Amino acid sequence: MPPLTRWLVRTALVCFVAGLLLGVAMQVGAAREAFPLLAAAWPGYVHLLTVGWVTQLIMGVAFWLFPRTDRSRPAPPAWLGWTGYVLLNAGLLMRLAAEPAAMLDPATPLRNLLPLSALLQLAAACCFALLLWPRVRERAGDR
Repeated sequence: MPPLTRWLVRTALVCFVAGLLLGVAMQVGAAREAFPLLAAAWPGYVHLLTVGWVTQLIMGVAFWLFPRTDRSRPAPPAWLGWTGYVLLNAGLLMRLAAEPAAMLDPATPLRNLLPLSALLQLAAACCFALLLWPRVRERAGDR
């Protein structure tokens, strides 16, 4: 299994557990009273599970399972995948920090991180699309 796949899958598993822990914490009354930010944690919960868990797991498995390029189609540079990994997770962490703060205080300067986090995640998606594009090809028997 390529290192990029291992990192994507392991990070996806961490997001999965973190998302479920956050979901449980949001349901426990004592936790909500002790941590007021939990009242605004719903978007973070959704992003942890959809972007952090599902999307990242799909990217890792796709990179692992799609056929590798051959001599007729050179592989994109490896840094493209690592850049996508960093951008995706930076955008996710930014959103996890900014969204609850923005929901509790619409005037917070952290609100400005939300468009940036979305742009980072979009750039990550473009990196992975460029990385996987050459691997999507027809087999000889599919013509």
